[in-house]
Amino acid sequence: MKVYKTSEIRNVALIGGAKSGKTTMAEAMLLEGKTINRKGTIEDKNTASDYKTIEQEREHSVHSALLHTFYDNKKINLLDVPGFADYVGETIAALNVADTAMLLVNAQAGVEATTETAWRQTVAANSPVVFVMNQIDHHTANFDDAVNSIKDYFGDKVTIVQYPVNAGEDFDTIIDLVLMKQMKYKKGGGEPEVSDIPESEMAKAEELHLKLIENAAEGDEALMEKYFENDTLTIEEMREGLRLGLITRAIFPVMVSSAKHGIGVARLLDFISKSCPAPDDMPARKATNGKEFHCSVEEPVALFIFKTSIEQHLGEVSFFKVYGGEISEGLDLINPRTGNKERITQLFVLNGKNRDKVEKAVAGDIVSTIKLKDVQTGDSLCDPKNAEAGFELFALPNPLYTVAIKAVNSADDEKLGALLNEMHKTDPSLGIEFSRELKQLLIKSQGEFHINTVKWYLTKANGLEVEIFVPKVPYRETITKIADASYRHKKQSGGSGQFGEVHMRIQPYVEDYKKPTDFPVRGTEEHDLPWGGKLIFNNCIVGGAIDARFMPAIMKGIMERMTEGPLTGSYARDIIVYVYDGKMHPVDSNEISFKLAGRNAFSMAFKDAGPKIMEPVYDVEIIVPEDMMGAVMTDLQGRRGMIMGMGSKGKNQIIRAKVPGAEMARYATSLSSITSGRGVFSMAFDQYQQVPSDVQEKLLKEYEASQDEED
Repeated sequence: MKVYKTSEIRNVALIGGAKSGKTTMAEAMLLEGKTINRKGTIEDKNTASDYKTIEQEREHSVHSALLHTFYDNKKINLLDVPGFADYVGETIAALNVADTAMLLVNAQAGVEATTETAWRQTVAANSPVVFVMNQIDHHTANFDDAVNSIKDYFGDKVTIVQYPVNAGEDFDTIIDLVLMKQMKYKKGGGEPEVSDIPESEMAKAEELHLKLIENAAEGDEALMEKYFENDTLTIEEMREGLRLGLITRAIFPVMVSSAKHGIGVARLLDFISKSCPAPDDMPARKATNGKEFHCSVEEPVALFIFKTSIEQHLGEVSFFKVYGGEISEGLDLINPRTGNKERITQLFVLNGKNRDKVEKAVAGDIVSTIKLKDVQTGDSLCDPKNAEAGFELFALPNPLYTVAIKAVNSADDEKLGALLNEMHKTDPSLGIEFSRELKQLLIKSQGEFHINTVKWYLTKANGLEVEIFVPKVPYRETITKIADASYRHKKQSGGSGQFGEVHMRIQPYVEDYKKPTDFPVRGTEEHDLPWGGKLIFNNCIVGGAIDARFMPAIMKGIMERMTEGPLTGSYARDIIVYVYDGKMHPVDSNEISFKLAGRNAFSMAFKDAGPKIMEPVYDVEIIVPEDMMGAVMTDLQGRRGMIMGMGSKGKNQIIRAKVPGAEMARYATSLSSITSGRGVFSMAFDQYQQVPSDVQEKLLKEYEASQDEED
């Protein structure tokens, strides 16, 4: 394959809502560029993008696919990205390396919830965006309404570059406002028949053409001066204005197509070739050592691994973009994260599962390799002379939906852990954690759909039966008043026995707490607990009632009970302990005796000290359309949420609330249902607060019942 120069490369991410036609568009582009000779369909399960079994079974993309095609002596790399919001991690990764986002919009529906999700990621990535109004051939397609919805949501920078003459089932004709020509296509695509704009369309075309010129000129002072001088711009000047405006997000062109019938696809590729930025047109990417890379072959070799896939017969495949220099087989590079050397043994360009070997890739290109020793998504590989020039991993979304998982057969626990870690490697937005506190294996994801994908891979692809359920809540236990207790541990079973007696007082820890006056404090240990809060342990023993060597054992017994609180087995916190008396036996006293005595005395005192269960409370921010605010707020109140404030963001409203974590378990699914997918939310831990008395009573009964079952 020819080695294309940086200026001859275009990197495009196909993003947008589910069912907007991204995979069909990718297929049409590959056919137009002659990298495939027959267009596959989603229904026939033979597209280049959706080649994995789960995608063919579900008839939608689950993973982003790297593809490439050719047009006008340009290599166009395509990243076909899943449309469902649960796979937003794939969108973020693709936009991190693409130089243009092609946001497909279903002309039947206009802006949908998933369109908004995709748009938000382009804002975060500062990506150039071209809107493609697809499925114009559908009988319910309405171009004007769809464009108005885009402008309504995304602003006046949205600029029509093409519009359909005959939207609907007979769609085959487009007016192009850059070329100022009419383009008539045959079913199946290919180059159109180009003719002058008919008189019936001329007034509309000239009006839109003028608006296009104005918006294109705004991106550059020199072009604006030419526009003022000549009252127009040449085609080349318009293309330059579009390119500059795209880079700065000063213009968002709107194109039209029917990917299914190949209509408009050739012109779309022509637009990518002539008006979209090349990699070296984009702002430099800064490495962690401060060096800037401009996608130049003159710079030191540097690449960024944005995706990892595990493929049958190939193993681990690393997808990367070259930011500096040239990559060739046999090249040795350094991984700044590990400091280890990695050798590039093979280079591939891909069209889904089909791969072609290449000997070299230049700055700006996106390719893949295999058999790297120790790399992961987010790693960089650099020239050994510039070994600190790594790039930061793109920001991953916070998890919104957490579940607990376990293998039906406990013998499969190790296999389950290995498979989940493998999934995390290919999808870093999927968090895997074993909570020692909850004694549960947790999956942290973007939503129920995300979890269903995990379950599919475990059960159907690997034959591993699992149970998925709502995780326990990490409650905390504490006390509200002072209490005393004593406990004698005595055991005699032949030979040396066990004896230890401990008297203690406990009180809540608060700032500026008052120490007791009825016994002296001889020594204090203050512990900041790993799970938050404090434990302060005071030795108040006088007269040798308990030997000093047994105090650590008493402390150990208390700490054991702190890690498994008396009320619900949750962590306890913010407690001050005074050990002020006790008894020993000259023969039978030992560390285990005092550990058990301390543990049980603490439990007895705890239950008499006005014990309270505390729950995690989260700051929740919800963005919803204004007409859905009432339903969302009603739902929040049913979740014991406290509304803290409201605001606005564009067309949407923002609700800020504090909500107990116990009420947020399936909120992602509920919010989607309430708002038809248009609501989004984020949550961050705020603090622990006492649960209401009725909730505490319920939790105590549930814990007692679970303990009875275990017994």
